Amino acid sequence: MLEPALEPPLEPAPGSPRTRQDLLSRTALGVFRLNGQFLSLSEELARPAGLTAAWWQVLGAVLREPLPVAGIARSMGITRQSVQRIADLLVAKGLAEYAPNPAHRRAKLLRPTEEGRAAVDRIGPGHSAMAARLAAELGDTAFAETVRVLERLAAALDTLPAPRDPSEPPESSDPAVSSEASA
Repeated sequence: MLEPALEPPLEPAPGSPRTRQDLLSRTALGVFRLNGQFLSLSEELARPAGLTAAWWQVLGAVLREPLPVAGIARSMGITRQSVQRIADLLVAKGLAEYAPNPAHRRAKLLRPTEEGRAAVDRIGPGHSAMAARLAAELGDTAFAETVRVLERLAAALDTLPAPRDPSEPPESSDPAVSSEASA
């Protein structure tokens, strides 16, 4: 007796709201997983240099040029308070220092000390070896394309307004509707 052929599960049509929602969820879950993997890898790479992943991240942000804490936070997508705490630790350990900011009297610039630069340099060999291993696994072209896609995704998210709280009434450009809502 022949088994009936199994039909593939019904998939929402490409471009449908359900498909897009699924793609957003899968993208977020993939990025969350990658974040965990990169944090673990960064801790491993930074440890022999006497750094944590977070210290390396903040020092790395100011290797090319000194930045205020708020600028570091913006570039890394984390809170200013988190960066401030790490910056203060780096300064206390002699790995970074605060410098005057000609553009803003109160927002000092953070810059690495020679000791901070040397610590980041000690990460170089392990970092290079991991980059070579990942390139060997993905291939150089796919590795570069991955970077482009992630940068494009980050740029696209930067352009989107923050999601509206669904519990708030929708905004209206009609003054009559706006005044009714506030009455």
